[in-house]
Amino acid sequence: MGGMKMASKHITQETFDAAVRENIEEFEMGPEEAVKEAVEQFESQGVDMSNIIKMAPKVSADGPQEPTHAILQALDNLQESVACSHPQEVSAHLARFCEQCKQNKACRFLAAQKGAYPILLAAWKLAAVSDQGLLLQALNALSALIDSQPDLLDTQGLKLLVATLAQNTEVTDLICSGIRCVRHACLKHEQNRQSLVKAGVLPLLTGAITRHGHCADVVREACWALRIMTFDDDIRVPFGHAHDHAKMIVQENRGLKVLIDAAKAFPDNPSVLSELCSTLSRLAVRNEFCQEVVDLGGLSVLVALLANCSDHQDLVKQVLSALRAIAGNDDVKDAIVHAGGTESIVAAMTRHLASPQVCEQSCAALCVLALRKPENSRVIVEGGGAQAALEAMKAHPQEAGVQKQACMLIRNLVSRSQAFSQPILELGAEALIAQARAIHRDCEDVAKAALRDLGCRVELRELWTGQKGNLAP
Repeated sequence: MGGMKMASKHITQETFDAAVRENIEEFEMGPEEAVKEAVEQFESQGVDMSNIIKMAPKVSADGPQEPTHAILQALDNLQESVACSHPQEVSAHLARFCEQCKQNKACRFLAAQKGAYPILLAAWKLAAVSDQGLLLQALNALSALIDSQPDLLDTQGLKLLVATLAQNTEVTDLICSGIRCVRHACLKHEQNRQSLVKAGVLPLLTGAITRHGHCADVVREACWALRIMTFDDDIRVPFGHAHDHAKMIVQENRGLKVLIDAAKAFPDNPSVLSELCSTLSRLAVRNEFCQEVVDLGGLSVLVALLANCSDHQDLVKQVLSALRAIAGNDDVKDAIVHAGGTESIVAAMTRHLASPQVCEQSCAALCVLALRKPENSRVIVEGGGAQAALEAMKAHPQEAGVQKQACMLIRNLVSRSQAFSQPILELGAEALIAQARAIHRDCEDVAKAALRDLGCRVELRELWTGQKGNLAP
């Protein structure tokens, strides 16, 4: 490993608590100092402390037992109340447990180790027969527990989750909480994704957007969950079903129509529109899906958003990324240009020149529009696109992404239209591209290609940095 020591040693919460107690009892430290001392001691030994609760355990109010952490006290109380089937008490303890879980990952980790999942499953089943209020609390607690611990959910839990969503389609807060559970269960967990899709979760997600089309929270949660279904983020699995899931959402559940219709219901809500556009980008994975976005009126929605919501930087980024995604289809490239898309993209880049992400996405979108399309290149150059890209390069010399997309854009603009080389060179392109090439290894190939297509000489010259000694013979 070459001297790199990874923090890979682990200790249990009990070991840590014993060290804290020793510091308090033997060395007469206060609780805070005792914890700080113990943390430093273990970290110096290369122990990974990310899943350790760094607090001194307290003795609970009701009796002479061992001191424990608040999360474990809540769990004990919850277990007793579930065993006695007392809905009111279960409700109070679920709420407390949920709050504790949300505090930090270490609390959730310890609770899981101490058997929280089967206890919550029992509370959930009790709630399913008693009342919706309790069901909501059980789902909230479950969602908090499995956040970044999706392995906890077993087959029974996954089935119960789909059944709960299917049986409570009208209740917005239950739907929200259930979908949040789906999201936590599926992030970085390909097996859970595939199991939930097989169990029928996709129509429940798209159905929630249609049914609660005016409830921002439901739409936001459901969009997020649909996107996670198209992720390929589980390192344990060589090939996931991301592409298949995207196809199912579009073909079997009319996902594109659902999202575009929903966008029309939220003209004044940039954060929901961002979620919808971001989800649209994840679904535009095939030529015919890109075309379908246009046919359903999605292109006019996107271009209008770019024109009317240009204040909202995050929304602008998501609209640009959606345009970039659907422009993978050659006919859609032309449709975007005819709809006035290039002007809107250049205007967005000019307006948000200070944002490297907007600059990168704008250049990337223009780059796709110009690819193999000399007529589009002409519209982009005449609309100030090359100039805006060079301004972006000037504004963000250290951002490899901006530099790379701008170089690729310039190359696409001139590769089939040599007439644009001279005007683009007169804007100062050569020095900027050479500088990108010198600073970013990532830009080597694209910069070389851009210089070559601009008609410049390509052999790598050291950039003169103006430091003393560079002029010495």
